[in-house]
Amino acid sequence: MLRHNLPGLAILLAALTLTGCQKAYYGTMEAFGVHKREILVDRVEEARDDQEEAKEEFQTALDKFTSVVTVPSSELRAKYDELNAQLKRCDGKAEDVRDRIAAIESVAEALFTEWEAELEQYSSADLRRRSEATLEQTRERYDDLMAAMKRAESKMEPVLVAFNDQVLFLKHNLNAQAIASLQGEVAGIEQDVAALIAEMTAAIAEANEFISQMNDES
Repeated sequence: MLRHNLPGLAILLAALTLTGCQKAYYGTMEAFGVHKREILVDRVEEARDDQEEAKEEFQTALDKFTSVVTVPSSELRAKYDELNAQLKRCDGKAEDVRDRIAAIESVAEALFTEWEAELEQYSSADLRRRSEATLEQTRERYDDLMAAMKRAESKMEPVLVAFNDQVLFLKHNLNAQAIASLQGEVAGIEQDVAALIAEMTAAIAEANEFISQMNDES
């Protein structure tokens, strides 16, 4: 993670980010010795951490949902409140993951655009070819990383929709008959969450490999 204790830098960067001045943001960071490559690695690390947290929240939500089918009707209201709170936490973590992926795409686009433009500045054909080859290798690893992250992201919405349906159903059918009818839904949701967790695990592993390779080259 990037750690800079220079006075006023955090406030300035926050203002630039809020106003959407990405070019100014990257320029300010570079003025303080932080380059796009470092920002990219930092954002991949943050996205990996958010996906890990989201994976845990979805697993917790599944555990709580499956426990509802054995709850006495007298305790159903408390269980509904618990599930509804868990659904909101999952929604929040899913949004964090989406935001992190968008942040990675933003800095990666800026990094690759700059890298490609600077290839023309080489006077040595050999060094230009070597830099171009490194650029292509980095872009390929980045494409693999984003593909894994977006596969995991695509699995979140169907699970959230399924959880939301069940929470709504409980809200309007707080009785033993409603609980009995949920039994058939458990297996389907378990499969969806298992698929989601598998994709997130793969995306996290891909992020770790990308970070390791980028750090090895620095």
